Amino acid sequence: MAVIEQIKQHKVVRNFLLFLAVLGPGIITGSVDNDAGGITTYSVAGAIYGYRLLWTLIPSFLVLVIVQEMNARMGIVTGKGLADLIRENFGVKITFFIFVGLVIADIGNTATEFAGVAGSMSIFGISKYLSVPIVAIAVWILVTKGNYKITERIFLLFSFCLLSYIVSALMAKPDWGQVGLGFIKPELEVNRDYLTMVLGIVGTTIAPWMQFYMQSAVIEKGIKIGDYRFALWDVIVGCVATVVVAMFIIIACAATLHENHVVINEAKDAAVTLKPFAGAFAGQVFAFGLFVASVFSATILPLATAFYVCEAFGFEAGVDKQIREAPHFYSLFAFIVVVAIFIILIPGAPLIAITIWSQVLNAVLLPVVLISMIRMVNNKKIMGEHVNNKFQNIVGWSTTVILIALTALLIGSTIMSWVKS
Repeated sequence: MAVIEQIKQHKVVRNFLLFLAVLGPGIITGSVDNDAGGITTYSVAGAIYGYRLLWTLIPSFLVLVIVQEMNARMGIVTGKGLADLIRENFGVKITFFIFVGLVIADIGNTATEFAGVAGSMSIFGISKYLSVPIVAIAVWILVTKGNYKITERIFLLFSFCLLSYIVSALMAKPDWGQVGLGFIKPELEVNRDYLTMVLGIVGTTIAPWMQFYMQSAVIEKGIKIGDYRFALWDVIVGCVATVVVAMFIIIACAATLHENHVVINEAKDAAVTLKPFAGAFAGQVFAFGLFVASVFSATILPLATAFYVCEAFGFEAGVDKQIREAPHFYSLFAFIVVVAIFIILIPGAPLIAITIWSQVLNAVLLPVVLISMIRMVNNKKIMGEHVNNKFQNIVGWSTTVILIALTALLIGSTIMSWVKS
């Protein structure tokens, strides 16, 4: 019996070490989801609706796990990135038009991340004309001088730092009974503002560029089909971390801003207005989380864009390659970062409009990406025996249909609000 127990213990240790070796793509992709735009969405949701929108995190979690698992599985089985597969199966023309939209949206998203850097540092008295260029230089050095292992470890550290939002929420002293009711007893409203906020929460959890990054990261990590179950746990842990952070951001703002009828427009406002209600430290911790999330996403977003564009059109890509080995990859990365910085440093730049437009474009493109993914992951010529099961297809197609309907609602309501204004 002692020998059997030793074998079991060795197996547990071996499996844990294998999990640590595979750990990375799922956690990083899930954590980067809580970027400046996501934090703003969750903060506004908590400030306006209190705990009433916490229920949206449950379907968001389910959909996120299903979608990210599809990406990981496709990357492991095919050894190809999502962009590469889209080009091979749907043609160069369709790929080109999809990616033009994605690049434009990602430039806007990257500008939003640097706006998060500027906003969070302004709380500590640092001007955006100093903080944004310094962060941009640090991002460039990390991507061009680091290798995949070093970069991944730094990203994992960033992911861990996002848990600082738990501190802000606890210091806000929320009503845990109301928190529970927010999950199990949703108060539904049928109006434009409520439905738009629901779409914002679900949509910010599943951005189009994330799907491309996830698959590329799995390939760059070199994960094989024999390690699939560990990759799945990596995805699940990443999704749990994403939803936990989102939950505590909503709770922190619900317990303070909503209770005191404070209206905010961006995440920086939440950090500033938390101070009188939960203490200066809570506001500073919230600002620190915003800074980390913004730097994190300002690195990953242009990196993901450069990855999938180069994959789609056959150019060399990867942080393990030198600039001379992958000139198109690094040139596109630099172009997106420089344009985003230029936008942020323009005095009086319409940052809220940029954020809205980029999120609307994300919402338009996401169903296109999901339809492409679901069709390919069910193709036995591509996936062999590793195609979707019925449950995965039900969730995948249902999500796509719901997102198309909500996207139409968001676009329609956005146009109407602009017409009225």
